[in-house]
Amino acid sequence: MATNQMDTKTQSNMLTNPGNFVQENKKSLAVIGGAIVALILLYIGYQQFYLAPRAETAANEMFKAEEYLAVDSLADRAIKGDGSYPGFETIADEYSSTKSANLANAYLGGLYLQKGEFEKAIDALGNYSSTGSIVIDPLVLGMLGDAYSELKQYDKSITYYKKAASKSDNNFTSPLFLKKLGLVYEEQKEFKSAADTYKKIKENYSTSFEASVIDTYIARAEARL
Repeated sequence: MATNQMDTKTQSNMLTNPGNFVQENKKSLAVIGGAIVALILLYIGYQQFYLAPRAETAANEMFKAEEYLAVDSLADRAIKGDGSYPGFETIADEYSSTKSANLANAYLGGLYLQKGEFEKAIDALGNYSSTGSIVIDPLVLGMLGDAYSELKQYDKSITYYKKAASKSDNNFTSPLFLKKLGLVYEEQKEFKSAADTYKKIKENYSTSFEASVIDTYIARAEARL
């Protein structure tokens, strides 16, 4: 009982007279404060003297891989490099935490999808961090949907197609991934969900390319109800 009363009294004194607490714990607070300052300085140094030069180097080295990316027959060079310039795999690995490495993961995901290496695509795309891009962010989510769809993991593909369609509301990515979502629903024999999804394209994205052909998909899904 005496111990409890003392604890209560001590807590009361700390609240009513915080100066006493500071004086009694001055050494501990100085250590904590010093540690926080050290962490802040370390972070600033990391950003300025480590990340910034790495980011510049990565950006300078990635241009050749991006050139190879534009030519289907040179996809392997885009991924692995050509001996003189690194490919996206090296950039993503050696320059992690830079914008170039992040973009390299998106490129890799698309290239692995083209090659039918769906697990690798999922790994690369999973390493991509959202940047706020109204095009790349939803495309990465959509490519994850594609990879899972190819692996017949339809529940996961549905999740990612929904995320991709809603990530950035526009006439390019939203109807594109809503259509793919509808196709997965059809594959799952969820024809009502498929028809409803296709109708969203017609109603909300009437000027998109997908909307110009979506009546056929709506009719097909409804015929199977």
